[in-house]
Amino acid sequence: MTRPLFALLASAACVLASLAPSARAAEANLDCKLSYNLSGWSLIYKHTTGKGVVSCSNGKKMHVHVSAQALGITAGKWKIDHGEGTFSDVKDISEVLGDYVQASANAGVVKSGEAQVLTKGPVSLALAGGGRGVNLGVDIGKFTISR
Repeated sequence: MTRPLFALLASAACVLASLAPSARAAEANLDCKLSYNLSGWSLIYKHTTGKGVVSCSNGKKMHVHVSAQALGITAGKWKIDHGEGTFSDVKDISEVLGDYVQASANAGVVKSGEAQVLTKGPVSLALAGGGRGVNLGVDIGKFTISR
């Protein structure tokens, strides 16, 4: 391969590489939100289940099942009503499905709440919700969104 041709190909590769992140950023700007209700309990093992709806700015909606399993130093029983979540880096509504890494520290008596950021590859989910119950502890596990 001659040097001018190699230089041309190398320049073209650099230009394409510099365009790739902006193309991904342009694709991954779909605003999607999760509205959910859930209840759970914990005693070393944490188990939470509920239902929700994912709504995106392109008009697509999907009814989902939410659940969480974790291990830690934790105990309690709670219910979260009218929780809300916001996704980031989403291209298509189907990308919100799957397992998210979860780590939490919580404490509540009578009024309980949660606020946390979960991640699944490039997709992140920020959760916030309030409810009632008794809970205390720290844990690590997964938060799953499925159909």
